[in-house]
Amino acid sequence: MTDAAIDSRSPTQLALRRFLKNRRAMVSFWILLTVGLSTLLVPLVSPHDFRTQILELQKQAPSGTYWMGTDPNGRDLLVRSFMGGRISFAVGVLATAISLLIGVAYGATAGFVGHRVDTLMMRFVDILYGLPTMFLVIIVMAVLGRSFLVVFMVLGCFSWMTMSRIVRGQVLSLKEKEFVEAARALGVATPAIIARHMIPNILGPVIVYSTLTVPSVMLQEAFLSFLGLGISEPATSWGLLISDGASALNPLRVYWWLVVFPGSELAITLFCLNAVGDGLRDAFDVQQK
Repeated sequence: MTDAAIDSRSPTQLALRRFLKNRRAMVSFWILLTVGLSTLLVPLVSPHDFRTQILELQKQAPSGTYWMGTDPNGRDLLVRSFMGGRISFAVGVLATAISLLIGVAYGATAGFVGHRVDTLMMRFVDILYGLPTMFLVIIVMAVLGRSFLVVFMVLGCFSWMTMSRIVRGQVLSLKEKEFVEAARALGVATPAIIARHMIPNILGPVIVYSTLTVPSVMLQEAFLSFLGLGISEPATSWGLLISDGASALNPLRVYWWLVVFPGSELAITLFCLNAVGDGLRDAFDVQQK
């Protein structure tokens, strides 16, 4: 293929081409896809239910019947670990979507309107940055209770500040471009300019930061569940499974599978998500060829 043909491609096509050439990112992507499909399929095809307790089988070591052993309540750890992965993934994606909606709308408005509105809106973000975010999340969770809905709503509402700053910076660099001036001259309303012209042109950085937000939110959910403030029984998550395993006597010496399996799944998933995010960031960097 000639250089002219390559140069004729759109920036998105060139970014995708660079991403596909990134071996670490692609390997991580396929691992993530495998883990994600497993969290959906394994609980459906397994003969064991993740809620069924068999007290006679408490803390059974991995065997041919229970490949990852059983938990302190005699439940199959394999099914519960993949069900926990399903919940952890869902919390990460949904909370990121909420932070994305808030951060993009807030940052685009501040950057495009500018002047005093921009100053006031960004000072409010600075105030939020100065607050102990995780401490506030813990207080809200303690007040509202433990449920899947509350977890991702609260985490999403406390994760949008950095996104708003990124979007604001991108909008500031685009607001003086010719196509924006032309839209203003035609009398297009400010909300329409932001929705039709600004946001489509900043999707690259937004997508990149979103992929880096998902593992951050998943880690926060795991931390909350480890403290007993996240997902509640009979549902589960990787953080809750690690908490249950750590509460057992000598978890790493005697009942090692209670911590090792869910902890390894969480660690591998977070590593792969960060690797994919780094690959996307490199791919969308316009200074790279």
